[in-house]
Amino acid sequence: MECPACHRELTTMTVGGVRLDVCKDGCAGIWFNAFELKKFDEPNEFAGDELFEMKPAPGVVVDQTQRYKCPECADHPVMMRHFESAKRGVTVDECPECGGDWLDPGELRNIRDEFPTEAARTQAAQAYFDEVFGGQLAAEKAKSDEQLAKAHKFANHFRFICPSYYIPGEQQWGAF
Repeated sequence: MECPACHRELTTMTVGGVRLDVCKDGCAGIWFNAFELKKFDEPNEFAGDELFEMKPAPGVVVDQTQRYKCPECADHPVMMRHFESAKRGVTVDECPECGGDWLDPGELRNIRDEFPTEAARTQAAQAYFDEVFGGQLAAEKAKSDEQLAKAHKFANHFRFICPSYYIPGEQQWGAF
């Protein structure tokens, strides 16, 4: 398999029972197949010292502004670059087809240093989501509550127009 960053041959190594492809003789990047990164992204998970000790080979220069192509997929789609966490400190290249992740040197350590646990990562993501979208969601909920109140008011008016004791949505039985 070819390295997406420096185009050298990737070396297979097993770390913590997981088979990874690393660019040992080149840029020192790491390829994680789908969902493998989750096994290494927390400080309490075994990551193997060899992953942190890898350094780029002398003379290897990688242009990180270039978009990488997936080394795993046959048609080599361009990988999507996104932030790994709410702190937006590390960008990860992810294949849209196979879900694999490419990490440049040092990114695994940075990911592990951001949050102590998955729960802390989830809490930070929720706080960021609330910060970005909280006002919009509250406005939409207020609209929904207003529409529900209008519907109940209409149903109450309808109850007096129609000689029936059935109000749609209020009973557990009925056609509506």
